[in-house]
Amino acid sequence: MANNLTKGTVWKQIFRFALPMLIGNVFQQLYNLTDSVIVGNYLGKRALAAVGASFPIIFLLISLIIGVAMGATIMVSQFYGAKQRRNILLTNSTLMIFLLVSAIIISIIGIYFTEQIFLLINLPADLLPQAVSYLQVYLLGLVFFFGYNGVSAILRGLGDSKTPLYFLIISTVLNIILDLFFVIVLKWGIEGTAIATIISQATAFLFAIIYLRKRGEILEFSFGRFKFDTKIFKQMLKIGIPSGLQATLVSLGMMAILSVVNGFGTDVVAAYSAAFRIDALATLPAMNFAAALSTFVGQNLGASMMERIKKAYKATLIMSSIFSVMVTIIIYFFGNNLMGIFTSDANVIRIGVEYLVIVSSFYIVFSAMFSTNAIMRGAGDTMVTLLISLIALWIVRVPTAYFLSQYMGETGIWWSWPAGIVIGLILSYSYYKTGRWKKKVIIDKK
Repeated sequence: MANNLTKGTVWKQIFRFALPMLIGNVFQQLYNLTDSVIVGNYLGKRALAAVGASFPIIFLLISLIIGVAMGATIMVSQFYGAKQRRNILLTNSTLMIFLLVSAIIISIIGIYFTEQIFLLINLPADLLPQAVSYLQVYLLGLVFFFGYNGVSAILRGLGDSKTPLYFLIISTVLNIILDLFFVIVLKWGIEGTAIATIISQATAFLFAIIYLRKRGEILEFSFGRFKFDTKIFKQMLKIGIPSGLQATLVSLGMMAILSVVNGFGTDVVAAYSAAFRIDALATLPAMNFAAALSTFVGQNLGASMMERIKKAYKATLIMSSIFSVMVTIIIYFFGNNLMGIFTSDANVIRIGVEYLVIVSSFYIVFSAMFSTNAIMRGAGDTMVTLLISLIALWIVRVPTAYFLSQYMGETGIWWSWPAGIVIGLILSYSYYKTGRWKKKVIIDKK
């Protein structure tokens, strides 16, 4: 189950660890893509826009908690590198208790304030009823989403990126089948897509629990034996809260950008919703190579192997850059075809392609920024990545979107993304060169 990343050829280990995560996240994105494609083709562009408007809110509600799970991944990777099994077990049980309780609380709050949140971001009135219905149903299954992602976070810390993939493939295929059945056959409308997602996520969590109970050589999964360790939890928060705040800031930034997009009407909202799905899928290679690098850094810092970290950073930059260029070329030549999967509306397709061409031109910069941030994150120096995200998003991107949209229309919103990414890379690389992140390792060798 576990994978020791402190030995072997560096680039091969990064690639082999990143590939299952990449495939898994592609399937994860297929949840969103399936919802959007089926909704756009069978329920219309208003329903497509309503589903798209829900995702920044979902991301906002879960981002802080998922950030804590990222902290657990870093801790487990360092504990595994230092061969501290007891701390791995404590981290797993503490995380799962925290996630399951948090899911219940967030679901209740999110469902109660759904309509108010949509009104706050100026969602067009004709989209409001469907958006509220979709989001309220979706949030009912948040406990399964948190549970599955908690198990995946621990397994990634152990270097196991394959096992979560197998469960996710089954879950995604089930989601597609249920989407088609609930929307086309049963005519359940936009709520049917949310119900399909809940059932599919519950299936992934169930398979994860069964696997750990039967095959967990290093981990144990028993609700009755879970123990909440205060010391572990404080360390988890220390590392994870900055990552969670970073994700929260990103989600708030997405909502701020969406509020600008909403001011341009249903066609622009629908185009942005569809293009954003494609964009999220296109940036997965860079994000997953970076996630692999973080785990690699954690294990090798725990084992005090600094030279391997330098080699891994260089290898990750090269591999993620190659993938980024390939994805950019695909979008340049097939952007119209990709948008056509979601809708046949010519104006929506035109606006979406414009967004994709502008944003994809800077994917290689995005991949370099993520790889650099992965070094600091793997070391546990997550406060710096939080500050960099704060500057790139809230001081650069959001103000740029508001300003340029006044003179260039929706095109100005699209150009704000490259502006933030370029500044983010400059800041990340500058801090990486200082070497201060090397002092953030949490392992007590005694």
